[in-house]
Amino acid sequence: LDEGTLGLALLCLGAGSLVAMPLAGAAAARLGCRGVMLATLLMACAMLPLLALAPSAWLLGAVLFAFGAGIGACDCVMNLQAVMVERDAARPMMSGFHAWYSIGGALGAAAMTGLLMLGLMPWLASALLVALMLAVMALAAPHWRVDRAPADAPVFAVPRGIVLLIGVLCLAAFLGEGVMLDWSAVFLHDVRGIDVGRAGLGFFAFSVAMTVTRLFGDAVVARVGGQRAILLGALVGAGGFALLLLGQGLGWALVGCVLIGMGCANIVPVLFSLAGRQTVMPERLAIPAVTTFGYAGVLAGPALVGFAAQASSLGWALALVALSLLLVGATAHRVRLASP
Repeated sequence: LDEGTLGLALLCLGAGSLVAMPLAGAAAARLGCRGVMLATLLMACAMLPLLALAPSAWLLGAVLFAFGAGIGACDCVMNLQAVMVERDAARPMMSGFHAWYSIGGALGAAAMTGLLMLGLMPWLASALLVALMLAVMALAAPHWRVDRAPADAPVFAVPRGIVLLIGVLCLAAFLGEGVMLDWSAVFLHDVRGIDVGRAGLGFFAFSVAMTVTRLFGDAVVARVGGQRAILLGALVGAGGFALLLLGQGLGWALVGCVLIGMGCANIVPVLFSLAGRQTVMPERLAIPAVTTFGYAGVLAGPALVGFAAQASSLGWALALVALSLLLVGATAHRVRLASP
């Protein structure tokens, strides 16, 4: 596949997620969290080895759509379940859950890289990881929630009020993550002149900083509150972008990437907690809506940055992302009614 065709195929991954997410809450209401998580994870497990076997772009796109639907719907229901657990525990826990999400992504990438370095075929390496995933599911599934909504409850609602606001803030916060994933190495190489072999260090620094910050994030949120955590995170993240854009040399750029990771780390977990705590909409409708907004930021944001960079420069495009984080911080007071 050439780059353009591969890019179109990868869009199917996001399309599957965005289609499935709004339906996840309705499915959880009818089947319970455990049933939906099992079904969607099994779908993702079935599709993963097929990604290595698809013989054409069309079939690859179809498998990516189904895979994206599985992981997208499961992501929604996991966040819904996390909100329930956090509420029952009566203490902040969401940052810790999202930290393990980041750790899982790193372990998955490392495991696949190691298996491929050992000479295993991609489909076989995927199948081995699927076997591990199934074993983890078998151990964890008995402890998952089985909550269902009342039989006469609505299955879908357009986000409104504070849920819409939280969703928009989540989109802006996820935009920073998506941009670092897709554009940090490009910026370091094309704008700062860092060689290709070291340009990926920026995203590595960002990822490590985000994961570590999330591991300690619940204690920070419990100490300062959700509103201040969003404001501080936005200021630190925007400061990191400023350092990335204005600093000279790889060292200052990496410090900027670390600050961006630290700043963005706890904004999204706090927003998910607030979505579960508000009373305008049921949480099983609010969480999928907020998750869908967030994924839209990850998927569409980097493309918008590309258009902005083409119209001006990549530096100005990243400055707009920093501005969006500042707007998140400036709007944090609007969610104070849902704050702890």
